Amino acid sequence: MLVAVVFLVLSLALILGSCEVFVNGIEAFGKRLSLHQGIVGSILAAIGTALPETLIPIIAIMFSNDTASHAVGIGAIAGAPFMLGTLAFCVTGAAVIVNAALKRRPLAMNVDLSSLKRDLIFFLIFYGIAVATTFVHTHLTIKIIVGVALLLSYGIYLKATFNADGANLGEVDELFLSRYLHLPQELFWIVFQLLLSLGFICLGAHYFVVYVESLAEILAIPALVLSIIITPIATEFPEKLNSIIWVSRHKDTLALGNITGAMVFQSCFPVVFGIIFTDWNLCGTTMLSAVLALFSGALVLGWIHIRKSLSPFLLLVSGLLYVVFLLYVFKVF
Repeated sequence: MLVAVVFLVLSLALILGSCEVFVNGIEAFGKRLSLHQGIVGSILAAIGTALPETLIPIIAIMFSNDTASHAVGIGAIAGAPFMLGTLAFCVTGAAVIVNAALKRRPLAMNVDLSSLKRDLIFFLIFYGIAVATTFVHTHLTIKIIVGVALLLSYGIYLKATFNADGANLGEVDELFLSRYLHLPQELFWIVFQLLLSLGFICLGAHYFVVYVESLAEILAIPALVLSIIITPIATEFPEKLNSIIWVSRHKDTLALGNITGAMVFQSCFPVVFGIIFTDWNLCGTTMLSAVLALFSGALVLGWIHIRKSLSPFLLLVSGLLYVVFLLYVFKVF
């Protein structure tokens, strides 16, 4: 058990260091191509850091005919948007409050509300349709139509995000490869640093999941709890860490966009594999996680629509939904 804990900490450290390198690279990439914060946060950073939690359920579903593996895959698919919409929001809000208390930034959040609203609206529509498909899960033709439609709909989201106006990235740090290895800050080396950091993020997330599963087995934690709670916490670390880094640098649009953009991405791609290649019969714990994810997104969207601002304390409230979920899960099990 001690060995598992040690390697768990080491894998966490690898993810943290890789996220720092990724943030540096993605900002340099966006600056080089003159992309606004909405594109960099909600698309580039979101897709990049969503890779670990996207691959896990796809592998579980596509390469196994085992019912238990399909259950784990569905749990991971439902768990990812839930973790992003509750725990990741909460961690980001807490990071803002802590940094403000330490006089490192103001408490008020400076977010591109139009970008955030766009992400949340697309998420609520896409994920809402995906969740509703469970009520026709016995009709394969309908499921295939919905799955294909969700895949194609992501293109509509991309077009809307690229066509929207947004704030520029502002001051960007020098590329790490240029600063420490004195390599030219050219597009090739920017992309190289991005791919390298993403590779180490995936590697760190992989080993984090391996040792989390090892600990879960030692502690006799049920597979469904593992798939909905523990595995998504591990694989969502890149989004959480990126958001913490960005709010500490007053780049709130990038911090929130990394989360909400990943929520949109998760509601299209891994969900499609669940809809088409599994029974997609959401119920009990899995359905609760999906409903709470939708509720959290609607809560934040409603707040910014009415108040025309975003409060870090509201993001903390999203964390309460996570607590409610935990109470339900451990009561059930």
